[in-house]
Amino acid sequence: MEKLTAQEEQVMLKAWQFEDFTVKDIWATYTEAPAYTTLASVVKNLEKKGYVSSRKVGTTLLYTPAIDQKQYKRQFMTSVVENYFKNSYKEMVTFFAKNEQLSKDDLREIIDLIEKEDE
Repeated sequence: MEKLTAQEEQVMLKAWQFEDFTVKDIWATYTEAPAYTTLASVVKNLEKKGYVSSRKVGTTLLYTPAIDQKQYKRQFMTSVVENYFKNSYKEMVTFFAKNEQLSKDDLREIIDLIEKEDE
């Protein structure tokens, strides 16, 4: 799956809030929206990359997310771990713990979650 630009990812985060959407629907979610034509181009690029699909309803193009958010997160995080943490989730967790972005309580909670899944 092709990597998303920051702007494409921002649009996908908005698109996942809808079952079906138009460019206008996405555009309406912004407080400081990009130009409508820019947004339309981003959505077209997402379609070319396979992240959304479209169908014509009357004179309107209706888009649907073609990949769910959970699947994208899994792929994104796998890529981050591979590229920045030598394919080691342990190294990633250590990085966040050392940079005080994960507390001891957070780590205990993670361990509890893992142990519950093993039961």
